[in-house]
Amino acid sequence: AEYMGYLIMSNKYDNRWRGLINFQNKQSPEEAYKLLGAFLASPVIILVILLILRINFAVSFVLMAMYLSIMALAYALWVLVWILKQDEGTYEMQKIARYITEGSEGFFVAQYGTISKLSIVFAVGIMIMYLTRTLPEELSQNISNIAMALFSGFGFLLGAISSAFSGYAGMWVSVRANVRVASSAQRCYNEAIQIAFKGGYFAAVINVALAILGVGLLFIMYYVYLMANLPPHILNDVDLNIHLHVPIEKIPLLMIGFGFGASFVAMFAQLGGGIYTKAADVGADLIGKVEHGIPEDDCRNPAVIADLVGDNVGDCAGQCADLFESISAEILSAMILGATMAQEAGFSYHEKVTFMLFPFALHCLDIFASTVGVHFVRTKPGLPEYDAEYGPIEDALDIMKKGYKVSGVIGILGFLALAYFLLSNSKANCWFNYACCGIIGCVVSFAFIEVTQYYTDYKCAPVLRIVQASRTGPATNIITGMSVGMESTGLPVIIIVIGLISSYYLGELSGIVNNKGLPIGGLYGTAIATMGMFCTGVFVLSMSGFGPIADNAGGIVEMSGQSEHVRAITDRLDAVGNVTKANTKGYSVGSASMACFLLFSAFIDEINFISPVKFTVVDITVPEVFLGGLLGSMCVFVFASWAISAVSNAAQDVIKEVKRQFKERPEILEFKAEPDYKICVEIVAKAGLREMIKPGLLAVLSPIVVGVIFKTLGNWQGKELLGAKVVASFLMFSTSTGILLALFLNNGGGAWDNAKKYIEAGAEGGRGSVAHKAAVCGDTVGDPCKDTAGPSIHILIKLLSTITLVLTPLFI
Repeated sequence: AEYMGYLIMSNKYDNRWRGLINFQNKQSPEEAYKLLGAFLASPVIILVILLILRINFAVSFVLMAMYLSIMALAYALWVLVWILKQDEGTYEMQKIARYITEGSEGFFVAQYGTISKLSIVFAVGIMIMYLTRTLPEELSQNISNIAMALFSGFGFLLGAISSAFSGYAGMWVSVRANVRVASSAQRCYNEAIQIAFKGGYFAAVINVALAILGVGLLFIMYYVYLMANLPPHILNDVDLNIHLHVPIEKIPLLMIGFGFGASFVAMFAQLGGGIYTKAADVGADLIGKVEHGIPEDDCRNPAVIADLVGDNVGDCAGQCADLFESISAEILSAMILGATMAQEAGFSYHEKVTFMLFPFALHCLDIFASTVGVHFVRTKPGLPEYDAEYGPIEDALDIMKKGYKVSGVIGILGFLALAYFLLSNSKANCWFNYACCGIIGCVVSFAFIEVTQYYTDYKCAPVLRIVQASRTGPATNIITGMSVGMESTGLPVIIIVIGLISSYYLGELSGIVNNKGLPIGGLYGTAIATMGMFCTGVFVLSMSGFGPIADNAGGIVEMSGQSEHVRAITDRLDAVGNVTKANTKGYSVGSASMACFLLFSAFIDEINFISPVKFTVVDITVPEVFLGGLLGSMCVFVFASWAISAVSNAAQDVIKEVKRQFKERPEILEFKAEPDYKICVEIVAKAGLREMIKPGLLAVLSPIVVGVIFKTLGNWQGKELLGAKVVASFLMFSTSTGILLALFLNNGGGAWDNAKKYIEAGAEGGRGSVAHKAAVCGDTVGDPCKDTAGPSIHILIKLLSTITLVLTPLFI
């Protein structure tokens, strides 16, 4: 009866996609090529239509980028259908996958219900602020307070909804790809890798495409509004080109609410998901492995389903929301800097548009380059167990790196072409300098991934030091892990310094000057370098999505009692998935560092745009300014403390529940009874929802409180812009501190995790040894560091920047 009921439920689910699956299956090679040809030709048709209709150049540019994003979504849907038509495995596999799906989607609905209420409150607060503030004279000529309030509130909600949807897409595909990877591991190594990687690819494309579509929609809305509100003498003059009179350079500053909405949702998504996943993981490991010596993902452990659910709501939904807001922040900050520079340099309308909208073209290139690279992620089909001539199994990380290198080459060549066609200028031959800035960004991205892999891969010396230290117990394991984490901050910071300073100098040497003859291209050079980091962003995010899918597949294989050779395949994928997740966290820190520098520069630009008193230097010899920076650093540490404490509190409840079940029902450990998985799921779900509020509100409210208090003091003492200066110092110190602490937490936690994995593979006595128990303790210390506090700090430093940008009028 249970089996029949499940089949009915599965068929209802399958029927939602049956039409697309049948359509894909019926395509002959000839029909498929025709469809592909029409698909690839459609952008040319759209371009011709735009030219015939004589649509304005700026609007046409954005519309083409949006159409290319829709094409990417269509292709991602095609990939999704391919994933869904793969075999779902045995009944036991499907049953466990259903538990994971129901737990993930249930928590997501509850979590985002809470986040949506908070989002509405802040959207209303933003609108009230703009309704009650006097807009600067330069801006009030084009837009009213009511329109500014409505657009800002709408932009915030659009960013929040887009971020939520990107997180949901990552979780949704993960809970459906996992069982298919588990099934394919029984018969084909290549198929298992491809399903897991393409599941990550689907979520990655959703991320980038939504960022382009969301920002593009806001741009067009603002453009149409500003054009409709031009003075009557311009609108009524048939001899004038009214598009040349639209102040497009003001639009990027008006759209920053989108980035704030994305950061706001990403913060709570990462916090709630991270608390959920690590509370379950720590509880399951300490009781299962240390006290009872049962394997990871053993079906006897009452916390194992909660642990597998956590991989999806934390590593998938949270990570997707994180990178979505990184991409959104990078697009908006680069547009602000490009528009400001073009206006100061006196560029023509065409040049102003291309410099400002360059991020749209870059992210379309990212999707194309990464999509090509995805097709190189493949190896020999089959398994050694069924083919005596198969040979050694190729490492999954090496397989993915082949595709990454292809994407990187296409990305660099494409960047050179885009720079030549879009960043050439009549006043300065600057395209080559900016192309070099983009290449620097690509190199920084690659270097970050390599350094992160060095400190977290068990093939490298730092992790092996932790393995060796595990021989003498948990204390030396933890001490060595902390030292590895601290050491791992060195090279990444040096890479950031070299990347930023070299791109800044190249921008300064571009020949772009203001009306006083001073070079002003440096900041835009750093913006181009940040964009260069994202020219293979879809591929990197695909590698990130691979990790939790492979992890879930391993859990399904273990819990469904599959043979050892199947578990060996999923263990290989899981081990590589840990490295790719760690690599993505390193990539996220690097991109966040570069993006925050841009956002800080944009904050200074907005202050100077709004205030008649100009502000160019943050002087930390002023006591109030220095104290603002100190408060910023403190905020990062308190935030991390609260996030880690939340995991500890929830993990204690999980441990108590698992112990209770083992004590009251000892037959569970003898496979004579099934544990109650739902209780542990409910414990961590409630903890995730409850504990995410306090650190989240600290992140949102701290810069507002600090800015308003020091603004009031400044007004009382007659110190102009004191509030803005203190907030600028708050941002500088919190960003610097956040980068270092995030690197320490991410890399230290990843190293502890892979030291445990290496011992479980047979080193130092293998499972159950003294070294293994020490490594499990170290891993449980590292879990909330690398999957809760560390990733949340990436978002924290960007959220602080975007919220101050949106609320700049409060501090002036």
